[in-house]
Parts: sequence; structure tokens; C-alpha cells
Amino acid sequence: MKAQPSGPKALKWLNALVPGIITAAVVFGPSKMTITSKMGASYGTSLLWIVVVAIALMAIYTGMAARIGRASKLSFLGLVRQKWGQPVTMFIGIGIFLVTTSFQAGNAIGAGVAMAELTHTSTTAWVILFSLLAITMLFFRSFYKLLEKVMISIVLLMLFSFVTTLVLSRPSPVILLEGLKPSIPDGSMPLVIAFVASCFSLVGALYQSYLVQERAKSLKMQDNRKVEDRSLPGVLLLGVMSACVMICAATVLHTRGMAIVSAADMGKSLEPLFGSFSTILFLVGLLGAAISSLIGNATLGGTLLGDALGKGYSMNDAGIKMYIAAVMLIGGIIAICFGKLPLELIVFAQSITIFVVPTIGVALFSVANDRQIMGDLVNSGSTKFFAAIGLLVVFCLAAIHLQQLIFN
Repeated sequence: MKAQPSGPKALKWLNALVPGIITAAVVFGPSKMTITSKMGASYGTSLLWIVVVAIALMAIYTGMAARIGRASKLSFLGLVRQKWGQPVTMFIGIGIFLVTTSFQAGNAIGAGVAMAELTHTSTTAWVILFSLLAITMLFFRSFYKLLEKVMISIVLLMLFSFVTTLVLSRPSPVILLEGLKPSIPDGSMPLVIAFVASCFSLVGALYQSYLVQERAKSLKMQDNRKVEDRSLPGVLLLGVMSACVMICAATVLHTRGMAIVSAADMGKSLEPLFGSFSTILFLVGLLGAAISSLIGNATLGGTLLGDALGKGYSMNDAGIKMYIAAVMLIGGIIAICFGKLPLELIVFAQSITIFVVPTIGVALFSVANDRQIMGDLVNSGSTKFFAAIGLLVVFCLAAIHLQQLIFN
């Protein structure tokens, strides 16, 4: 008997990775790079184990969201509306829109700074250009398919950039293994909290359910269950990129007692040791992280707002594109007017996040445990256990943020 060609199966397997890769691109933005760089520069590889913990929790909730997207014809917010009513749906949808809009300026500035450092030109000009290019993408007929191609290209670029930089820095294997031993160095708790909160992103995780359903539509599948769940490789990519940046900062900066303020400083500090190529390579990775978050963050915020308002959630709908464009436009205007993310806006976003993220966590956990909705895709006993631990972490982070807002 003639063997069947393996090409179509391999292509199908690779296509199934796309939603997870997009989630990784959305979560891994310039702010995450700055936090990770500071962790490595200040504490070496001693906090490397935190990456493993945060990625494990992210994998659990991203997998849950993917199964929700596969199990139901309704969107995640559609299921929330069905279970708890329109007020809770509006709270989550509008809350996510406000948070993504608040932080969109940081993504725009990150892209502008990276390109300005590469070309020695004005940051503002690049902020305007990248914001306009992102909005232009929305006018393509099949926005989702274009989004897939752009995000995959950027993630591959970032992966190449950070892995190559890691190889150039030549970290000690012994030190890396020591970094996997749990410990909290004195003074590191604020960075640990910031990293876990940004890496274990429930907003990014729930977006996976929409990406799975969008992929089913783009492939014209009648049954969402036919979309295979391959979210784990995307989450692992997020972990690999985070670890690479931390290890590079630990090897290059921590050993020399050098401090940094931003991820761009990390790129510039490589030049005296490895030449201009390494600096360019790292800044290209930073540019990729900023652009991917610039596009993905806005897409997430606009899509969830449209769904909360009952306007649908297909990324190819003109109405949803208008909401996405609004996030991009507002973020770009703030970036141009202030040149940085205003402190008042950060406080505003944090105050919303404190209440929205735990609500999302409870909703994801509850829906994924509902056998009537999920059928055979319902959470297993082990998933329930580890997801409950993740939920506890989310409430602890919310309590810490609330305390900081009240007493600082």
C-alpha cells in the first residue's frame, strides 16, 4: 500500500499552534521585557524559577480557555452573559477595554523607542508611523489571517533575537541550574509580583478562547471541537523568551553591577562587550515585542468590548475593527502627547485590574468546570487543583495591589 503524504498532517499540526503563538506575542510586550531585564540585572539568575512557576500557571489557564473556545458556539463573554447576566459581562468587557487602552501608550512608546535607538531618529515620528500602520491593517478584508501572519513572523524574529543574544552572552550552566532553586532575595518581591502579574495574564489567557473560535471560522469549520488545542507550545515560547532576556541581563549586567531603567538600556549595554551587532539584534527583539503587543493588545481590547456590547466578536467585522482602532488611536495620542505612560493612567489601570482580573479568573474556572457547557472537555481533577492554586495567586496579587494603591 502506498504511504500517505505527511505534509498535510504536519501543516495541520503547525496551524494548530497559531492561537497559542498569538497569545504569547500579546503577553510578551516591552513592559515585560523591562521587568525581566531588571530581575536579571538586579538578582542574577536567582529568580529564574519564578519564570517556570508563572508559565505553568499561564499554561493551565490558557489551556482552559482554549477548551472553552472549542466546547461552545458561544464566545466566552456570551457564556458569562448566559450564566451571570449582562452586568457581569459589561464589567469584564469594559474593564478589559479600559485596561488595554491605558497600556496601549506604553506599547506605542516601546516600538518608537526601539526604532529610534536603531535609527538615531525621533521617537515621536515612529510612534505615529507604527500606530498608523497598525490601524491600516484593520482595513484588510481578512484581518485575522493577516494578524496570524504578522504575529508568527514577529515571534520568530523575537525568538531568533533573544536566543542569539543568549548564545553570545555564554551563561554558566551551573548558575542556570542554581536559578531553578526557589529563593526570594531581599528587596526582590516587587519585581517578582510585577513579573508574575504580567506573565500569568488571565486577560491574555481568556483571549485564547476567541482565537480558537476565530481560527475555526477562518478554516470554515462547523464544529469548533475540530480545532486542535496546541496552546502549550505558545506559552512555552513565552517562557523561553522571558528566560533568555533574564539570563542575558544576569550574565551581562549583574556580574558587572550595572543597573538599567528600561529594556532599551539592556540593548545598549551589550555593545561594549559584543559589538554593535548584538545591540541591534536585541533592539530588533524589543521592537518585535512592542509591535506585537501594539497590535495584539488593541485587538483584544476592541474585540472584548464589542462582544460585551452585543455587537459580535469576529475580528473581520467592521464594527469590531472600529473598537480595535479606538484602542490604537487613544494609545497613540497619549504616547505622542506625554512621551511616556502617565502615572495617573498607570494607577487607573491598576485599580481596574484589581477587580477585573479576579472576576475573569473565577469566570474561566467556573465555565471550564461546567460539564453542561464543556461536555468531555470539562476540567479534570488535576486541572481543577492547579487552577485553584492559580486562582489563589490571582487573589493574593489583587490584595497586594490594593494595599499598594491605598497606602502608597
